[in-house]
Amino acid sequence: MAMKREYGKEQPYTPAGLFKIRLPFIHYRWEWSEAFQAMLMCATCLGAIPILTETLGIPFDIAWGMVIINGFLYCTHALLGDPVVPGWITPSIPLTIAYLSSFAVGPERIKALIALQIIVGIIFIVMGITGAAGKLMDIVPNSIKAGILLGAGFAAIMGEFSVGGRYGKYPISVTIGVVVAFYLLFSESFRSLRKKNKVLNAIAKYGMLPAIILSIIVGPIAGELPVPKIEIGSVVHLPNFPEIIKTVSPFGIGFPDISLFISAIPMAIMAYIIAFGDFVTSEALINEAKEVRKDEKIDFNSNRSNLISGFRNIVMSLIAPYVPLCGPLWAAVTAAVSQRYKEGREAMDSIFSGVGTFRWVTFISVALIPIVSLVQPVLPVALSLTLLVQGYVCTRLAMDICFTDLDKGIAGVMGAVLATRGAAWGLAVGIILHLCLSDLGRNKKTVVDNETSIQD
Repeated sequence: MAMKREYGKEQPYTPAGLFKIRLPFIHYRWEWSEAFQAMLMCATCLGAIPILTETLGIPFDIAWGMVIINGFLYCTHALLGDPVVPGWITPSIPLTIAYLSSFAVGPERIKALIALQIIVGIIFIVMGITGAAGKLMDIVPNSIKAGILLGAGFAAIMGEFSVGGRYGKYPISVTIGVVVAFYLLFSESFRSLRKKNKVLNAIAKYGMLPAIILSIIVGPIAGELPVPKIEIGSVVHLPNFPEIIKTVSPFGIGFPDISLFISAIPMAIMAYIIAFGDFVTSEALINEAKEVRKDEKIDFNSNRSNLISGFRNIVMSLIAPYVPLCGPLWAAVTAAVSQRYKEGREAMDSIFSGVGTFRWVTFISVALIPIVSLVQPVLPVALSLTLLVQGYVCTRLAMDICFTDLDKGIAGVMGAVLATRGAAWGLAVGIILHLCLSDLGRNKKTVVDNETSIQD
């Protein structure tokens, strides 16, 4: 039986410096709602397979094994004290693919990815060790934080509806799936209905899962997706480590030249700028949950999150370099878990019981052959639903951060530029607008006054 938490205290853990070790069943309760969600939501994790096979030119089985390895590393966040569901650096995927396309398919392109992911990992670790990540969270103006969130939200939504996007390929499946997902997660009227109806309340506990199931049913009927063929002969797919090392690891194909590391620096900086938006989103989601749940003290530390994300990127770059890269947040699922967490301790004992259960089960599920064969046809639709929910969450949080008309204006322009011209352009525009339009002297005085009042 899991350890019990006193009202208003942190969930029990084993201290390890900056990290706080928590194991399922020992330090937190198992949440079956999140477990059932994870079994089919693993479809989104498996969505990395077509990205890997098409970009790197590797076989399906190798890509599948890489997804399983990455799935295990996801669990390190809840294990080490980070109260979120981690994911990819999703908005950077189009930029990463565009960068890699300048290299020949095969070892050259894989080495370019290895160099990129190593540098991304180093940036994360440096930001975490120096404490710069936490300081950065404090000193970045609300207008720029909101601009990053808006840019990430715009990019996620625009990518799905652009020419050649997934909506054009699966319009019926995506439309029905996203309407159901949005209604279950965000509708005010549904929130009222579920209080009166036990069946609707039970359905709501599974977050995006009903939308995924509906897409599995609707897709084949609409002729947009093939009918799933469940394989029940074998049960578990184990990664073929010798073949993975031989095919994609620097220990098999050789380490990148210094020129590849140098050429990857601008792309790595852009990837971190985008990932910084995830830290902003994480902080906003956790603060929102803390306002509702006074029974648990939640410790979100961006330095710790940076270190864990950096560790994941370094490990993946040396074993199974990952095109989506390793980001600190899966916004759509973290929002869904947070939403259920707000319902009270009976619904979810601790934020860690929700995020921890979800990630351990996705890791197990991506290795189970019957589950993978069931969700394989719906992988692109599941990825589309995740990105659209993420877009909604990012834009909503961005608007919550803005307190003045000036913040709203700067955030709107910055977000649009970031989504259309890239992270570096967006950040540059946001900084220039803030310096030109804001009364920096007044802002500094406000901060000093606030600190003085706190000390008094």
